[in-house]
Amino acid sequence: MHVFEVLADPVRRRILELLAPGEMASGEVVEAIGAEFGITQAAVSQHLKVLRESGFATVRADAQRRLYSVDVAGLQAVDAWVGRFRTFWEPKLDALATEIARGKRERRNAPLTKRSGKRA
Repeated sequence: MHVFEVLADPVRRRILELLAPGEMASGEVVEAIGAEFGITQAAVSQHLKVLRESGFATVRADAQRRLYSVDVAGLQAVDAWVGRFRTFWEPKLDALATEIARGKRERRNAPLTKRSGKRA
């Protein structure tokens, strides 16, 4: 499955958001996703399996619990693909940052009457 097919599903994206701060037990993921999306434990397990098999999540056993976490490999694949297009927007973002800084500098250097709208 292509990485963007994996991320196209809102449930899988939400699972990754839940896992981003750190490990979560599968039961916690099931509870959170079930409450939010109204899907069964089996359906959540299928989504976790897709995330595992596509390199977006890892699982480790801790006694009877299964602890899931984000696997950076999947996200690196997304970053690599998106990286090919950064040259299109980075100059525009740099130009925007320059204009914002210029505007702040002009406001800072403007006479007090212009800044506050009050007479001198």
